[in-house]
Amino acid sequence: MTDDRIVPVTMPKWGLSMQLGKITAWVVAEGDEVKAGDDLADIETEKITGTLEASDTGTVRRIVARVGEDVPVSGTIALIAPAEVTDDALDAAVLQARGVIDAGVPEALQHGEAVLQTADTGGRKISYTGAGEHGDVVLLVHGYGGDRNSWLFLQEPLAARYRVYALDLPGHGTSAKDVGEGTFGVLADAVTGVLDALGAGRAHLVGHSMGGAVALAVAARDPGRVASLTLIAPSGFGSEINAGYLRGFADAQTRRELKPVVGQLFADESLVTRQLVEDLLAYKRLDGVDEALHALLGTLLDGDAQRGDSAAALAAVGGTVPVTVVWGRADRVIPAAQAESVVGAVRYVIDGAGHMPHMERPAEVQAAIEETIARST
Repeated sequence: MTDDRIVPVTMPKWGLSMQLGKITAWVVAEGDEVKAGDDLADIETEKITGTLEASDTGTVRRIVARVGEDVPVSGTIALIAPAEVTDDALDAAVLQARGVIDAGVPEALQHGEAVLQTADTGGRKISYTGAGEHGDVVLLVHGYGGDRNSWLFLQEPLAARYRVYALDLPGHGTSAKDVGEGTFGVLADAVTGVLDALGAGRAHLVGHSMGGAVALAVAARDPGRVASLTLIAPSGFGSEINAGYLRGFADAQTRRELKPVVGQLFADESLVTRQLVEDLLAYKRLDGVDEALHALLGTLLDGDAQRGDSAAALAAVGGTVPVTVVWGRADRVIPAAQAESVVGAVRYVIDGAGHMPHMERPAEVQAAIEETIARST
């Protein structure tokens, strides 16, 4: 019988279709004392690498998974336990954990994918996926050049308490590539179309970068439809922007051209995996994507300056819903100083994160989202 004082550290599920993760480095060693939030290990998925943080306080008594080893989601990779737990009890727990790792992903679960749903908005097919069965509806809105997989570190954890959906905006992912004139109105229609398909009268919107401006456009159009707003490095709150990044992303045609551009999204460029770049290249080669990305540039840029009226949209919301803004202090796309222009918002500026704090510091962003939702009740 397993000693209930042993706390397993398990392979997280970062993304609805994730089945395996690979330990690329251990930050801790056996015998180290850790507290909640401490870094434990670097983990690589098909999409990106991330750092697993401790959720409990205690002593790392055993490291189970080896560096370079693939571990099924929820498999035990380390054990935290007090000194009173015997070596025999720990060895028995390690043996059980190794059995799961060595067995790999059960055949019945192999090739499993999240169920993709679609909504029709103005003749455009909009793709989205959902997780969670209870609680308020949370809709995640990605940024320029992203897709629903931008939320792979957040959607599943949030689904423990909420019904969480992530969509592909027009021109992105597996949604229709037609963006019309590329206005925020067209993109906002996609968001409300998904909410309609879900039967969600009100929802909490979480928007990143361009998606933050889109979420604000939805709220300004119909404030009663939005229960709260969490804006992650939202566009449209100042003139300064890295126009070279946006144009570089739109124009890149090869891996050599795209990788350094994508690296600008992160404080730590080593987070960009080869698979992430290959997936983005495959997306950019789809029919209609080049036209969509360049059409959206006209909405985001005025010459080399940032275009947008997010501040006006926020004013139209009129303080009817709680607003939180989250920024990475090392953002190289939209400066974190623009957080001060988000009037009336609770502000979080996160150290060690760039333009993608929801990928670089997901636990801190999740806490900000949940705090915003709590303020809406």
